[in-house]
Amino acid sequence: QSVLQGIILLPLRGTCLIFILLLAWLFASIALFCQRGRGSVPLKGWRRRMIRTTLSGLTRTAFFIMGFQVKVKGKVASLPEAPIFVAAPHSSFFDAIVCALTGMPSIVSRAENLSTPVFGTILSSLQPVAVSRQDPDSRKNTVAEITKRALSRGQWPQV
Repeated sequence: QSVLQGIILLPLRGTCLIFILLLAWLFASIALFCQRGRGSVPLKGWRRRMIRTTLSGLTRTAFFIMGFQVKVKGKVASLPEAPIFVAAPHSSFFDAIVCALTGMPSIVSRAENLSTPVFGTILSSLQPVAVSRQDPDSRKNTVAEITKRALSRGQWPQV
């Protein structure tokens, strides 16, 4: 019986996840459409609200479809309370759960990830701090960018 359930549920879950991924890409593309200063200027107004609400909801839905049910105990720190939010060990897809539950903050990511089809657009909409592994000054630039965003008094999303 469990094999039969797997045969039915796996394609159904896969189809739903692909649909959610394409929806996330669509919303990210809309938010980034005609955006000036891409990556160097924070998203504002409806663009920022749309990314925060839709991507957070879609990510939560995707994890629910995969069988994850996460309950938050306590209160998530707001941007003024904690401009920098750290999730560890930063080694698996579980980091995406933390991002969804905290309102889709900016993340630190490899610059190469931004050029990935579909995922790159979604990632760009989160306004990540891009780290270039080829740049010898990358570590210094990353620290400077995180500091700039943390001290922006709410102009940038939580990092």
